[in-house]
Amino acid sequence: MDLKVDNEKLKVIEKSSIENIIAETSLENKKDIMAVIIENEVYDLTEELDRDAELKTVNIASELGNRIYRRSLYFVMAKAIYELFPETILKIEISISNGIYCELENKPSLSKSDLNKLKKRMQEIIDADYKIKKHKLKKEKVLEIIAQENCAFRRELLEQQDKDYYTLYELDGYYDYFYYNMVPSTSYLKKFGLHLRIPGFVLLFPKFFTNKELPKFKEQPKLANVFLEYERLGKILGVNNVAELNQCIEANEYNELIRIAEALHEKKIAEIADRIKSGMPRNKIILIAGPSSSGKTTFTHRLSTQLKINGLRPVQISGDNYFVNRENTPLDENGEPDFESIEAINLELFNNHLLQLIQGEEVELPKFNFEKGIRENSGKFLKLDDDQPILIEGIHGLNDIMTEVIPQDLKFKIYISALTQLNIDCHNRIPTTDTRLIRRVVRDNQYRGLSAADTLNLWQSVRRGEEENIFPYQENADVMFNSALIYELSVLKNYVEPLLKQIDKTNKNYHQAQRLLEILSNFKAIPDNEVPFTSILREFTGMSVFREK
Repeated sequence: MDLKVDNEKLKVIEKSSIENIIAETSLENKKDIMAVIIENEVYDLTEELDRDAELKTVNIASELGNRIYRRSLYFVMAKAIYELFPETILKIEISISNGIYCELENKPSLSKSDLNKLKKRMQEIIDADYKIKKHKLKKEKVLEIIAQENCAFRRELLEQQDKDYYTLYELDGYYDYFYYNMVPSTSYLKKFGLHLRIPGFVLLFPKFFTNKELPKFKEQPKLANVFLEYERLGKILGVNNVAELNQCIEANEYNELIRIAEALHEKKIAEIADRIKSGMPRNKIILIAGPSSSGKTTFTHRLSTQLKINGLRPVQISGDNYFVNRENTPLDENGEPDFESIEAINLELFNNHLLQLIQGEEVELPKFNFEKGIRENSGKFLKLDDDQPILIEGIHGLNDIMTEVIPQDLKFKIYISALTQLNIDCHNRIPTTDTRLIRRVVRDNQYRGLSAADTLNLWQSVRRGEEENIFPYQENADVMFNSALIYELSVLKNYVEPLLKQIDKTNKNYHQAQRLLEILSNFKAIPDNEVPFTSILREFTGMSVFREK
């Protein structure tokens, strides 16, 4: 076989595993390679090749490689818990505190000693360098194995599906289902940490875009409370996972689910408006920040409505109109314009205008001409009265550099993101980033004429900007708003599946599209005719009453 691994050419005489092929290369840090991409599909390193091919390695520092690393670590953790606490069910729940929060169902009190035992057993499994084997099994066999290994959620979901075969992974006799790729053996999982966080614990692992070091545990009580509230809602509604959502859809009870989810959003927005009103006239600057496709625009409009109900007259200022002229935009590490950087904003002008406004002066607001790439005068003047807070939506709102001349007690900060906790099953979580990506694919197609492939091309740059400019400042918020809707992926499925299926094997994003389609395959679809036109979901699917004509 004539092979090319990254930029290195190889000639291999006989059929070989990809892991063995990589071992023959001069590549450094081979255990940092989590998988390879061949013809735009992701291959486990355990798979064998018997043909000519070009292999692109997937490193742990990439988002894709990091995803494989942590899923493999989940597998090791699940096996260790099955051995140590066989009466429990491991629930891998939410991304928080630089790691993943987990709980053990049927074990009400987890001690530090228990966690030390778990860490010790995980390290033993890693040091033993057990092979992680991939099996394609009939549905009946999969159900039998999963029932034995105490993962009831997945059984419910499998029974709803009509596939004949499923892929299970095996680790030293322990089987589990994961919808994503795995490393070939446990010795690839060099670093992890466990931190007790009652009633569960946080699994720490190297983050992508880093130097492969473990991040320090960072307490995030505000974010944790948002997730806990979402979990409580799921318990009240009887919808804690995808299988239970599907049962609700099959019983034709999803209309009430939609109404309750939307009512909760309205209630939370009203409570935020009440807090702002109670802090007037000090709450002059309302900063609304969050990552891409969080629903910031709809949230801002709905908050404005609630503030008006409270007797206020809010005004909105767009941070985008304060961009520096395009020729002065900072460049990223690849020499491309970095519009996500805080330095892409004329901070001096922005702060001066805010300072003048809160002091009762009149200013002419700028308008950015995106066609010409320059900031222009708008001819629109603004002067504030005491009952007029300024609403400012943008990604940098929680970073104090954005409003450094404004006294802290005049600012009210809101963080918004789609923090879904509706997982496929107890071991397979749906990352909040995937929910937002699906939203963005739909919105970009609806309103920007972009294909799903176009959006996927942009996503890594967007994610890098979020890691640098948004997530480090989450806990600076005075209040957090969860824009996730428990039913939304069942609605978005109708829009996004046809778009993702247009991405064929010739496209470099094919493997990403297939991964998202695998997630969506677990959901039963519901029509969007019951979704209110004021819903945050309408910002992406269309027909929102807040979208400018």
